[in-house]
Amino acid sequence: MQLTDKMLEALNDQMTFELHSAYEYFAISAWYKAENLDGLAGFMQTHGTEEMTHAQKIYDYIIGRRAKVDFGAIDKPKGEYDSALDGMETAFGHELEVTRRIHALVDLAREENDKATENFLQWFVTEQVEEEALIDDLVQRLKQVGDFAPALFFLDREMASQGTSADTSG
Repeated sequence: MQLTDKMLEALNDQMTFELHSAYEYFAISAWYKAENLDGLAGFMQTHGTEEMTHAQKIYDYIIGRRAKVDFGAIDKPKGEYDSALDGMETAFGHELEVTRRIHALVDLAREENDKATENFLQWFVTEQVEEEALIDDLVQRLKQVGDFAPALFFLDREMASQGTSADTSG
């Protein structure tokens, strides 16, 4: 079964949105770097690269279904943040939107009776649960830190010591 036009358009749109996510996270990373928050910058850079792999997965799926990839425009990211917390809250809000969009894709796959695409999207459903938890943990930790610079320093240093893709829940 080929992808329906409606499903193909939605998948292409999601692929572009995943690339936008990478763009957004690289912007947050650059802001953290400019603020000398290298641990948070590395975390967001790694997260941006991960979003590019998500776009690649969708790209490969579309190609594998012998359909046409169609790239859309990518909006400019915010780029300026009021605080470390503001940057992470921006990322968290973006992850919530990704989740909403993935769930809508699953619903569409069901409507289109496209079991292969529904199955393909289950990986993204599971991934979004992990992504939301990871980013939310950092939001909560940054809320605890507040404006206390020494605590932010130690949190950032912890992030850097764990590596850029470390699980922050520990």
